Amino acid sequence: MAKAPESKPLELGRLLVARKELDPDDLERALREHYQTGERLGQILIRMGLATEESVLRALAEQLSIPYVRLSETEIPRDAIQRVPAKIATHYHLMPVGKADGSLRVAVSDPLDMHTLDDLRLIVGAEIEPVISTREEIEKAIKRYYGIGADTVEGMINEGRTETIEVERGSDVTDLEATAEDASIIRFVNQVITEALGSRATDIHVEPMEHDLRIRYRIDGLLYEAAVPPNLKRFQSAIISRIKIMADMNIAERRLPQDGKIKIKTGDRDYDLRVSTLPSPYGESVGIRILYRDAELINLERLGLDEYHLGILRQMISRPYGIILNTGPTGSGKSTTLYAALSEINKVDRKIISIEDPIEYRIVGVTQIQVNPVIDLTFARILRSVLRHDPDVILVGEVRDTETAEITIRTALTGHLVFSTLHTNDACGAVTRLLDMAIEPYLVASSCIGFIAQRLVRVLCSHCKAPTTISDDILHHLKIAPSDLEGVTIYRDVGCEHCRYTGFYGRTAIYEIVQVNESLKRLIVERQPSNVLRRDAMRHNMRPIREDGWLKIKRGMTTLNEVLRVTMEEEFSVRDE
Repeated sequence: MAKAPESKPLELGRLLVARKELDPDDLERALREHYQTGERLGQILIRMGLATEESVLRALAEQLSIPYVRLSETEIPRDAIQRVPAKIATHYHLMPVGKADGSLRVAVSDPLDMHTLDDLRLIVGAEIEPVISTREEIEKAIKRYYGIGADTVEGMINEGRTETIEVERGSDVTDLEATAEDASIIRFVNQVITEALGSRATDIHVEPMEHDLRIRYRIDGLLYEAAVPPNLKRFQSAIISRIKIMADMNIAERRLPQDGKIKIKTGDRDYDLRVSTLPSPYGESVGIRILYRDAELINLERLGLDEYHLGILRQMISRPYGIILNTGPTGSGKSTTLYAALSEINKVDRKIISIEDPIEYRIVGVTQIQVNPVIDLTFARILRSVLRHDPDVILVGEVRDTETAEITIRTALTGHLVFSTLHTNDACGAVTRLLDMAIEPYLVASSCIGFIAQRLVRVLCSHCKAPTTISDDILHHLKIAPSDLEGVTIYRDVGCEHCRYTGFYGRTAIYEIVQVNESLKRLIVERQPSNVLRRDAMRHNMRPIREDGWLKIKRGMTTLNEVLRVTMEEEFSVRDE
């Protein structure tokens, strides 16, 4: 058995004081606690919040002459990882980091726990050379190199199981639930969902490939592949069936798309998971949208609107009747903007009804109705009934067809303020879309108050963003004068532990807002194309979406590449002087 290194509490405390990471008075308090309880000094300092785990472990590493390692900055060879089973790494909370001279280097957060090191020496059949790292670093390294739930999958493989569910056509879900709710599968699915919540993911994609089962998370609008164990494909049917049971879906039906919902609670937070399945050649593909049920509604000030756009939008939503259409692709934040607008005008003297698919956030004081096509409860059908309830404001989740568009416009013309969304590339494209739905131009001109187009761009991580420059060629291509950058610092993404090495943390919106004035009404009635409408709007001070993005670049909020990624070439950047 290896001899335990000694840790002298007073020496450790003095090291921290010398590093100016601990106050002498706090050391005295902690030492009194140590002598009374026998608890290790380092644990006391961390528990009482007097020092961080990293600072304590760095001092301990110096005291014991053991290297301190940041695993996030270390590339670990595959042959070292293969020496330690995932179950052992997870159970003992350690991470192999390399091999040298017949010994195995292993990162631990407690180098004084010699029982763990002795157990590991017997398991791997080699001498163990400990290095020190924090618990958080070790946890992240285990997920990165072994994959999510690797210990669970490894345990199932060792038990010789390849599938836990066999579904016969016509079987009832309830009869199979006892078989499906296998503890290992439940644990693995829970780990996938927990990891998604911890990563701020908005979506989880479980995608069967020919030889693999791929799991991806959408974080800040982009997809990232999760590290999963290599043998996960063997448990594909069990994992997907478990998700379908949680969502109250028919696990016997694998040929048709299905939709379901899961309600979960972690800590004090409640989430709604919207689950959708699609048949594919290699099994059912599962998409899970994550919605925070009790999320606080974002107000207009936090949307990313500057004073100019904020003033225009507030003027539009204060109108007594008419339509405000929000446009943009799926996932561009349209619903969030409309929720913020509703929240702004949600007063006791206004009756507000929303028709949504799905209801993403609950708004106190608003009657919210969920569309259900299965029973023919469509946008159009609900709209007909809504008018009998004397609403002042109506939110129509999306104008999808001619019937819904016609009823929505008639609703606006009869004295109601209506909010809705359309899928178009820019604000003026909403007019073309309505005309394509066979809506008469004069009805569009007389009912529409304004059009909003928006996109979401990732926000630079404040912990690691760094100054950069933009070449003259790019400035010339984007019609940006070099003088426009005088006294301005442009930043680029770098990547750090805080942002998971993406360089970005969170998202904000960039906008263009068009108010329907008399000039624009005339062009709409004349059926002028959207590019003509756009030029007229710009003559009346409409700020193009790329220009709004450029202003956020100058404020150090995002990067040029981000703005170019979400906007189109014809979405003209900075206007010519």
